[in-house]
Amino acid sequence: MTVNNYDVLNMSKTFSSTGYTTVTANLTSAAEETTDKYRKSFDSYIMEAISKMNDQQMEVDALTQKSIVDPESVDIHDITTAMAKAQMSLSLAKTVVDRVVTGWNEITTTR
Repeated sequence: MTVNNYDVLNMSKTFSSTGYTTVTANLTSAAEETTDKYRKSFDSYIMEAISKMNDQQMEVDALTQKSIVDPESVDIHDITTAMAKAQMSLSLAKTVVDRVVTGWNEITTTR
């Protein structure tokens, strides 16, 4: 159930002031339950991203080996695209790690 500002405004016109606060409280608690249901921790996002990056690296390796064993079964453009994706994800991961380390160092030195 999605609720936007327009719906809340219409509800406020329909209900009395006492009913409106009850409806608003119920909508807020429902939104918090939905948010908690889909909330992930930071480490799960990091582990998922690293896993995807590793899968891309493994895909490049598999395509490269397949092209050596059976060159007719793999298109060179697929290998090039997979390599570019893997390189981009590795570069992004390195940038994120560098920024996290830099941010942590700034936090620890600024007391």
